[in-house]
Amino acid sequence: MTDWHNQDTEEVIEGIDSAEKGLTEGQVEDRREKYGSNSIASGDEVSPIRIFISQFNDFLIYLLILAAFTSIGVGFLPGHSPEYTDAILIFIILLGNGIFGFIQDYKAEKSIEALKSLSTPDATVMRNGEKITVDSEKLVPGDIIFLDQGDSVPADARVLESQNMQTDEAALTGESSTVSKHPETLDEDVPLAERENMVYMNTVVTKGRGKAVVTETGMETEVGKIADEINEAEDQETQFQKEVDELGKTIGYGIMSIIGIVAATQYFFTPASPVSILLVAITLAVAAIPEGLPAVVTLSLALGSKKMLKKDALIRKLPVVESLGSIDTIVTDKTGTLTEGSMTVKKIFNGEKVLEIEGTGTTTEGTVEEKEQAQKILETGYICNNSETRQGEYHGDPTEIALKVSAEKAGYTPNIEREKEIPFSSDRKRMTVIGGNRTAYMKGAPETVLERCDKIMLEGGEKELTEEMKERINGKNHEFATEALRVLGFAQKKDVDPEADSENIESEMIFLGLQGMIDPAREEVEEAVSDSRKAGIGVVMATGDNIETAKAIGKQLGFSPENALTGPEVDEMTPDELSKAVEKTEIFARVSPENKVQILEALQNNGKNVAMTGDGVNDAPALKKSDVGISMGQRGTDVAQQSSDMVLQDDNFVTIRDAIAEGRGIFDNIRKFVNYLLSANVGEVVTVFLGILIGSFLYPETFQANSEALILTPVMLLWLNLVTDGLPALALGADPKTDNIMQREPRGKDEPVINKRMLASIGTIGVLIAAVGLPLFFSQLGNSLIVAQTTLFTFLVVIEMVRIQSIRSRYDQSIFSNKWLLGALLSSMVLQLAVLYTPVREFLEVAALGISSWQVLGLGFGGYVLLSAVTGHLLDRVFED
Repeated sequence: MTDWHNQDTEEVIEGIDSAEKGLTEGQVEDRREKYGSNSIASGDEVSPIRIFISQFNDFLIYLLILAAFTSIGVGFLPGHSPEYTDAILIFIILLGNGIFGFIQDYKAEKSIEALKSLSTPDATVMRNGEKITVDSEKLVPGDIIFLDQGDSVPADARVLESQNMQTDEAALTGESSTVSKHPETLDEDVPLAERENMVYMNTVVTKGRGKAVVTETGMETEVGKIADEINEAEDQETQFQKEVDELGKTIGYGIMSIIGIVAATQYFFTPASPVSILLVAITLAVAAIPEGLPAVVTLSLALGSKKMLKKDALIRKLPVVESLGSIDTIVTDKTGTLTEGSMTVKKIFNGEKVLEIEGTGTTTEGTVEEKEQAQKILETGYICNNSETRQGEYHGDPTEIALKVSAEKAGYTPNIEREKEIPFSSDRKRMTVIGGNRTAYMKGAPETVLERCDKIMLEGGEKELTEEMKERINGKNHEFATEALRVLGFAQKKDVDPEADSENIESEMIFLGLQGMIDPAREEVEEAVSDSRKAGIGVVMATGDNIETAKAIGKQLGFSPENALTGPEVDEMTPDELSKAVEKTEIFARVSPENKVQILEALQNNGKNVAMTGDGVNDAPALKKSDVGISMGQRGTDVAQQSSDMVLQDDNFVTIRDAIAEGRGIFDNIRKFVNYLLSANVGEVVTVFLGILIGSFLYPETFQANSEALILTPVMLLWLNLVTDGLPALALGADPKTDNIMQREPRGKDEPVINKRMLASIGTIGVLIAAVGLPLFFSQLGNSLIVAQTTLFTFLVVIEMVRIQSIRSRYDQSIFSNKWLLGALLSSMVLQLAVLYTPVREFLEVAALGISSWQVLGLGFGGYVLLSAVTGHLLDRVFED
């Protein structure tokens, strides 16, 4: 790519082989064949079928499908009937999980399609010496284009002529104010945000008109490069997704190993038939596989996303709900995220004193200190102004809107008819309007306005503008600038001849004073940034604005201005140097899209979990590559929103803090029910595994005489896992957050959901369930096999309910703090009693337990509670040490 901004207009036209009269049709056709269409390429079309099928591409799913078909296939052997109940239950569970996953993944895969919304408009172009209108997709490098106020720029182009042309480039560069365009040559190292002689695709002309020569089209434009980065960026799996995948494989291999051991034991040491071995294999698979886990995780994340939506945080990708809880760094844009996103006049200097103005944004609420002493300054800013108010909304240049609002706050809104305007230009750096009262009103850069003045308006009237006064005004201008205020000077001249030339009109004027404005920080953001840091979350500002503005805003919000860096400085760093710099730098200014990605990757290489916020096209690559991409809902572009994981509907940084708190709470709940489900399933597996081995050797009259005798049937285990596990586990998603959730450090990037303490607890509880449950089973075997199975079945149901509250007690939560959980536990008990004492028991093949069986169960419950309390205390001591 050529540095077109570093060449004069003649060199550009010659270098791109163009001409003032434009290209010929032959040249256009040759270049279209060479460069292609002037359009943004989208990614591969999303295939709903492919996404749905992918939901079943999991090792555990394969095992469950195999178990379902095996349970049906057994029925085709002589003397056996198909186990349709088991198979149907398994397939219902798998289909439900698949539908939930499909809905979320389909939405997530739509990111790149947002680029289609950036459709190019028509363009006015010079071809064969004639000005014509063409579909802008047909533009090629070398085309001469004409731009007018309101036009969307159709391609990247070098400015050849400018009549007060200004563009809004906020979505591309992050700049909060419009950019004046001119054809003059710039230095080679001028960053993108300061290339005033270039215009860029999909930016908008807000004022004036101009002519330019197209330099880049389609995917070679700045927007095109961003689209390329989005296409190349792979969707990042969350840590939880990786853990669930690994967990599935571990469980799968464990199941196969246990099945192999049991099958070999049965085959070599017992007279078990092949059918019996198959039935045991199915039973173990159903017991071990937490088939309810995907559904519970998905539904719980969905419930969490609904909670966040009520707080104006729209979650686009469900796994991100959990990821928010582990975020330890937020990289945020400044404009519109930390700030209001609109200019606001904060100070006025009337030549003698500084007057403060209250309020922010485009609301006229707020007062002007000693407004009478600033009347002429405010009136001049109101008159020398091209912004408009339509249907209660301001339209126009943000700077001029700010001047209009400041005058309206003071009630100074003169209705003066315009006779003439001498427009602003980058050369003149000033604008003058002549009213019907024959008064000229000027605004512009303070030094330029001062040059045109020989008097100053003070409290005592007009005075001679001395060098001493000029120095004082320049000093105040510098003081305002160090506070990141954009400063404009104002002047008037009476009895002006509108027909006179501009030089005569704009001379011997009376200097009135200065107005200093800024895109102010949101009032509530300082507290949100402070709260984030108390929660162990670093906050970094990365903005396209200049370094002084970034430092001033950052200082207001609690950012350290020390070690602040600019984009060009980042470009000069090696990866190692940048990795060290991001550990101590909180402010990055004048950053390009590539710089944002560099900063993000440096933080991630340092082991950080990074949330990236943004609203512009330029933010899309970093949003997609970050651990959590957060876009703005009100001012965010479609590309940014579709490339993100979460959309802030109120554009408020405070919502990020609240969403992280919700994410931490949801992660706690995920950890609770993963602990609950896996400890229950391990208990079931160990019980079935040891029960089959013990039964085969110690009770041969039952297990060897009846080749299909089982400790628990597959349908019992499906009922246990789906109903008594599923309902309470799902209700855990409604558990409230703990009070200190934002006073603790975030979860480490490598810290798993299942930590060592939790893993030890799952294992010991599993063994403990078997150690208490199997004696109950064998003690009832004298009555009948079905009574023994039902006793063990009921024991597992009740113990798992006890287990869920023992887990919650570690978070200091009582059973009454979650009404949904209490209802789920009571419902599970009612369902279990219905299974035992209604005709439903025929379906599940269980017995109605008598008083003696419940007495035995009572002893078992007491023994389990006592032993689990002791083991829990021992585990706490081990892992505290």
